[in-house]
Amino acid sequence: MDSLEILGSKARLDILRVLSRRDMYVSELMEEVGMDGKTATHHLDVLVDGGLLESYTEGRRRYFSLVREVRFEVSPSPNRRFVVQFPEQEEI
Repeated sequence: MDSLEILGSKARLDILRVLSRRDMYVSELMEEVGMDGKTATHHLDVLVDGGLLESYTEGRRRYFSLVREVRFEVSPSPNRRFVVQFPEQEEI
C-alpha cells in the first residue's frame, strides 16, 4: 500500500491524530477513536508497515507511537519530483 492510500483513510488519520498527543496501547486507541479491536489492529498494522508508527511492549501491553521522522516522496510525472519532509518536532 502506498503512502497516499495509507493516509486516505479517515480511521488511520484519526489514529495518527490521537497518537500525536501520546503513546497508547490498543485498548486505549480503540476507546479514543471508537473502533473495535480487530479494525484498530488492522489500521495499526498498516501504519506500522507504512513506516508511520512504531510499537514497543511494556509488560503485556503493546504501545504504539509516531515515528520520529517521516519523509514522503511523490512523483507526479517522470520529469518532476515533489518532496515533502516534515521536520522533527521538539519535545515539550
